Amino acid sequence: MKTMKKITVYLITFILTASALTGCGNGEAAGENGQVIVYNWGEYMDPEVIELFEEETGIEVIYDEYETNEIMYPKVEAGAAQYDMVCPSDYMIQKMIENDLLAEINFDNIPNLKYIGEEYMKQSREFDPENKYSVPYLFGTVGILYNKSMVDEPIDSWNVLWDEKYADNILMQDSVRDAFMVALKKLGYSMNTTDKKELEEARDALIEQKPLTQAYVIDQVRDKMIQNEAAIGVIYSGEAIFCQRENPDLEYVIPKEGTNVWIDSWCILKNAPNKENAEKFIDFLCRPEIAAMNFDYITYSIPNEEGRKLIEDEEIRNSEIAFPDLSKYSNLETFQYLGDEEEAVYNELWKEVKSE
Repeated sequence: MKTMKKITVYLITFILTASALTGCGNGEAAGENGQVIVYNWGEYMDPEVIELFEEETGIEVIYDEYETNEIMYPKVEAGAAQYDMVCPSDYMIQKMIENDLLAEINFDNIPNLKYIGEEYMKQSREFDPENKYSVPYLFGTVGILYNKSMVDEPIDSWNVLWDEKYADNILMQDSVRDAFMVALKKLGYSMNTTDKKELEEARDALIEQKPLTQAYVIDQVRDKMIQNEAAIGVIYSGEAIFCQRENPDLEYVIPKEGTNVWIDSWCILKNAPNKENAEKFIDFLCRPEIAAMNFDYITYSIPNEEGRKLIEDEEIRNSEIAFPDLSKYSNLETFQYLGDEEEAVYNELWKEVKSE
């Protein structure tokens, strides 16, 4: 469901050999202190962070990337590659816990967890009830990005995405749960509903809206909004920050009906060949200076409170987009894993929307 939440700042390629992913166990043929095998979203870590960790610890980082949770999950479930740690989204962590794919983390090995804000640990309990399996890495919201030179009114509601005067100037996320989230929130329902009537209403709303949209897009929403090719787009907050840097006419808003607050977290796989090294790497990523480096590279919000203080750009450090006061908003939710049968219902209704 969740698409690649990346900002392409630098291009980097990590070359992975089959032997590295399938035959690496407990440090053999690795750095002096072994290795850690990481599976992460594309462009979701500053490459220099990896270099610093390797230099400091002597642990070799083997790194692989994926584009969506749904690409990552079957590969991990099948055990086709022996990864140590992955960075799933909230609802996918819940699914992996329920399917016994994750190891409990030994938090004695992660003293830097103290820098993660309690509100983010609390939010994580929605999908990891006892905070046993995950460490928050990045977070954000989904909202509306609009061009002030093309929109002549204040925007505060999902309803604007159904306004006929913006026909052919609206960009929607090409993602089943994100698209249904928008429609469900507009209608006043939970984005985690399994009520068939509510879901059908959301489907009908999306079908009604479809002729007004310019396109269902993923990363292209960023480029189109920067280049003034659309007036309004549904976007992740981290990408909104990047867009505003490139085009000062762009404004981001969290709609009054509520939205998705997401957290991507580090988890260790149950059959991880290098569990202690994975815990060392997670602890390293929780250092404030390392968290700040990743923020500068990715522009997605960090739950690391001390790391936030190290962000040099005061405007960004105090940005309501990057670090919103969530207590100001109502009806904020985190995506939940609904079960395979319910996910199939969403997917079937989504096909109906896309086929219209």
